[in-house]
Amino acid sequence: MATTTAHPMGSLPSGLGICTTAPDILYLPELVFGGLVWILVASTHVDPPMPLGWVMFVSVFCFVMTSIWMVIFAVGGHKSSSGWAAADFAYHGLATIFYLSAAVDLAYITYLKKFSTHFKNYQIDISAVVFCYVATLLYFIHVILSSIRWKNF
Repeated sequence: MATTTAHPMGSLPSGLGICTTAPDILYLPELVFGGLVWILVASTHVDPPMPLGWVMFVSVFCFVMTSIWMVIFAVGGHKSSSGWAAADFAYHGLATIFYLSAAVDLAYITYLKKFSTHFKNYQIDISAVVFCYVATLLYFIHVILSSIRWKNF
């Protein structure tokens, strides 16, 4: 008689379990670094507005959606359907693509403004670029771990 045991990555946690399981433990760092990008980009002079508008959209969108996603998992709202593992993978994949495009845009704009801005604003922009790439990396790790969990679900 064969017994099956659930793989730790094969179930979706709820409650405080999201603070102790991979990939869900990445929610808080994603929020922190995404919030830092949002704050740093908002604190400098927006010139040119379009690429930095995209960066602001990505950071605010991902901050709000990750907050909602974390609350849904924390209160157990995902227990009503079996498609949450796939949705978790899809959302974090989209967030990874968004943050990568925003990070590249922000790095390019910061490079162009290297000599035409105050040094303090340049330092803030560099910090925003670094935090944007860190957020991209966190979402990328989350999407990889979510795909493993989805496969084992």
